[in-house]
Amino acid sequence: MTKNTIRIGCAGWSLPRSSIASFPELGSHLERYAAVFNAAEINSSFYRSHRRETYVRWASAVPIDFRFSVKVPKEITHTLRLKACARPLKQFLVEIGGLGERLGCVLIQLPPSFAFQRAVVRAFLTLLRRNFEGDAVMEPRHLSWFEPDVDAFLREFNVGRVASDPSLCAAAARPGANCSVAYFRLHGSPRMYYSSYDDAYLRSVAAELKRHAKLHPAWCIFDNTAHGFATSNALRLMALLRDPS
Repeated sequence: MTKNTIRIGCAGWSLPRSSIASFPELGSHLERYAAVFNAAEINSSFYRSHRRETYVRWASAVPIDFRFSVKVPKEITHTLRLKACARPLKQFLVEIGGLGERLGCVLIQLPPSFAFQRAVVRAFLTLLRRNFEGDAVMEPRHLSWFEPDVDAFLREFNVGRVASDPSLCAAAARPGANCSVAYFRLHGSPRMYYSSYDDAYLRSVAAELKRHAKLHPAWCIFDNTAHGFATSNALRLMALLRDPS
């Protein structure tokens, strides 16, 4: 496993009892989590803002090579639907700037009802790129996004498309846009947020991560957190990347 190229983690950094023995005994949950994983996805930012000082504190609790991805607030993606959102977007970017070099990626998750609208998305991504130069990925959940011309459009802004599971279609299971980052979000299948992944699936993910990591950073975030399987699946994926046998 190439630690600085392949990033494995969970949505959040809670430590379920079933996996607690894999982590150090001392420190905060984040400190103990970051002693094992090299990435985490901050989902709480989707529901509420955090002070910049909170992000500074989180950044100070993790090793220098650890990275966070941060989910864009639902006010921007679901309420305003990417329109007229300059104020909340700039506020969000100022807040997450507290992560400094530990900021690895921004995640833009769209509602299932959000069909691809070229003019709206162009205006939003233009605004984003005026204010943020780092890695960014979109997780659309409407079939209209999974076309080659949409991938080409996102590539203009160096914005990736998330590979998700469960996926709407075959294209949705693969990272899109071929930009500077490949990002997998695994929500649990067949039951989202609850189901665990078996070894065969995790081996296929490990192979995909290695393939993408030859070209650019590759992330895999487990969001099947309801019964703690995210942590055990992430630990197993790390083991498979180290030793596939």
